[in-house]
Amino acid sequence: MPYARALLKNDSHLQYLGAFCMTIPSSTTGRPVGIVARRRIHRLQGPGLLLAAGLALSPAAALAAEAADAARDDAAQAIEGVTVTANAALQAQNALTKLPTDLKDIPQSVTVLNRSLLQSQGVSSLADALKNVPGITIGGAEGGQIGNNINLNGFTARTDIFMDGFRDRGQYYRDTFALDSVEVLMGPSSMLFGRGSTGGAINQVSKKASLTPATEVDLSETTNGLTRGVGDVNAPLSDKSAFRVSVMGQEGSVSTRLKTTADDYGVAPTYSWGIGTPTLVTVSGLLQHNNDRPDYGQPPLNGQPAKVGYDTVFGYSDDRTIQDVKAVSGEVKHSFASGLTLRDQLQFNGVDTNAIETAPQGIGTVNAQTGYTALPVAGISALPLSALSVRMQSHDRIIHDTSLFNQAEASGAFTVAGFKNDVLLGAEFGHDDYRNQGLSRTGSCLGVALPTGYTSCTSLLSPAYPSSPTTPEVPGDLAGGKADTEAGYVSDTLTLIPQLKLVGGVRYDNYAATITNSINSANTTGNTAFPRLNQTVDYTSVRGGAIFQPTQAQSYYVSYSTSFDPSLEQLTSTTGLTQPLPPETNEAYEVGGKWDVLDDKIDLTAAAFQITQYNSRSQNSDNTYTANGTIRVQGERLGASGKITRRWSLFAGYSHLDAKIIKAIAVGTQGMVPSNTPADSATLWTTYDAGHHIEIGGGAIYMSQRYLNNTDLVSVPGYTRFDATIAWRQPHYDIRLNLFNLLNARYYDSLIQSDGGRAVPGTGRTAMISLVWRQ
Repeated sequence: MPYARALLKNDSHLQYLGAFCMTIPSSTTGRPVGIVARRRIHRLQGPGLLLAAGLALSPAAALAAEAADAARDDAAQAIEGVTVTANAALQAQNALTKLPTDLKDIPQSVTVLNRSLLQSQGVSSLADALKNVPGITIGGAEGGQIGNNINLNGFTARTDIFMDGFRDRGQYYRDTFALDSVEVLMGPSSMLFGRGSTGGAINQVSKKASLTPATEVDLSETTNGLTRGVGDVNAPLSDKSAFRVSVMGQEGSVSTRLKTTADDYGVAPTYSWGIGTPTLVTVSGLLQHNNDRPDYGQPPLNGQPAKVGYDTVFGYSDDRTIQDVKAVSGEVKHSFASGLTLRDQLQFNGVDTNAIETAPQGIGTVNAQTGYTALPVAGISALPLSALSVRMQSHDRIIHDTSLFNQAEASGAFTVAGFKNDVLLGAEFGHDDYRNQGLSRTGSCLGVALPTGYTSCTSLLSPAYPSSPTTPEVPGDLAGGKADTEAGYVSDTLTLIPQLKLVGGVRYDNYAATITNSINSANTTGNTAFPRLNQTVDYTSVRGGAIFQPTQAQSYYVSYSTSFDPSLEQLTSTTGLTQPLPPETNEAYEVGGKWDVLDDKIDLTAAAFQITQYNSRSQNSDNTYTANGTIRVQGERLGASGKITRRWSLFAGYSHLDAKIIKAIAVGTQGMVPSNTPADSATLWTTYDAGHHIEIGGGAIYMSQRYLNNTDLVSVPGYTRFDATIAWRQPHYDIRLNLFNLLNARYYDSLIQSDGGRAVPGTGRTAMISLVWRQ
């Protein structure tokens, strides 16, 4: 792709492109899924380069074009010979069986990210998809954790990721090739999901087989050299059964930091029979292999990431993370004529990880006599960058993580004393098993031996990127964990009058966990690697709310919800001096509204909320933990989605988080802002059908300053990133160009608390060309 690369290197071309895009309003012929979109959409079309802070679209031109074309659009519902029809796969409804399908009947903020939205943005990973949701930030691999480490409303959500309503707790990098949509439920939700979900929950909705034959192939390549292919085939086998399979393969550099690479492939089959009958049986699977070279970021210096250049990478050329994901699920659902529905679902999930990873642990000076010497005050120095060096540390491990869960539910509507009740009754049983074999490599710095686990030292300003100078791995701690979950729950939506509904639910969880370690058999004081620890937590979660709907176009609600996080939830050793710590407990209050405006074409949402976490945990300097902190997050959310005009579509959101540690967790954290929690964040994406088979559009992501740890001593600045797209769409194929980080903004994407706080730079300006063929 030499022409695309040349274009990106010439800013003047992009200035003309940006000026061109800024004069074109964006729209769509159908309704895209936005933050609370609820209706079917035809197709997310046309991006017009939007901007929260500078991209001005032209509403007047769009409205004029709409008036000119209204008669043609209404009569034929076709564009240049391409008939536009509703697609059930793009319907903007909630897919969780525990919640109503109509988002207006949920007294919490819910964001639904539709597949057509993600396709128009060129999104291929869960982490990139979630950048559409203000209030979500990304963390790097740290603390023994690998894969998607996500913060939601200021709280970790690493174990709050779900697949079709089942907890997807494995440590791996999630792709979107097998997904129809992604749902984000804001606020504590243990009544719905069990443990965790302090800031909310993320549910991945997988593709399902249908009776409509369809084939789609998506091929793409970026200017960074990432080549990707995705295939999706749906084949009816009879008038009641169908088979669908999605496949994916990709290889190359995932960002302009070219040493960060991926070599992945996957397949996701699903088979359904009994479609259209009272009894539906579905069996699905996922096999995914990742061979990636992760990015462990840049170390801090003088209160911010060291100014070494955004493309500077620390590590070794043979670092890699190999992951094999295996998942299979089966569901049986039977609907009775009376309206009662019974559902039972069983799911197994297994993730095997083999990681050889090296991170920049600290900054110091080096000489031939003493080797490496850390700075007198960690992360603080007035020396020139050329006089500083970085000590590298190995993060090698072999992880086996499995889970087996079963959910049984009964749902239906009935009337008591003249009042309608929509009731859900369920039970969940599950088992988690976890093993993590730590490994270390030890080397030297200028011939002087380093402590165990440290491999070498390298220049801060111009680090070398050789193969690892020390290849033998020495086994360390073998950490194990297992947990059993038993839970029962019931919820009811009571309709007092058509305009007023009361929502209530309760769930009881028994969570029994055991962790083991192969080291420290003497239980040495100040060491958290105990040979064996047990914890059983019994907790009752509640959820309540009221919904007032004076008209079909308005919905107002108030809600209260709770959740809990056992200290052994991640099956790792977060313990005190002698025993596991008490669970973190959380409660949230939320008040909000949801409106349909412009003749039901635009959905607007607004909410104010407060989440308080008690018994917050934090690691101390002696490797023990304390759990006597309190964190409070007060915030507001705004959202808009739908069709501004017949061709112009909008997806937008804003979040403000006033987060504070109101009771100190550890030294130096009293009154501080929790790490990786921006005060303000916003997202905007718009699309426009320009006619003649062409769609154009774009968007912006804004995020304010964030801190890398709870002491607020290291921070990264806020940023605004702009993306754009243009596509030529035909009945059986699309050709699309996506431009990421159009103005080549320099920003930091994911943050890592370890080692004083490391930051991973975001990708620079990148182009992607894609061809989609379908029939």
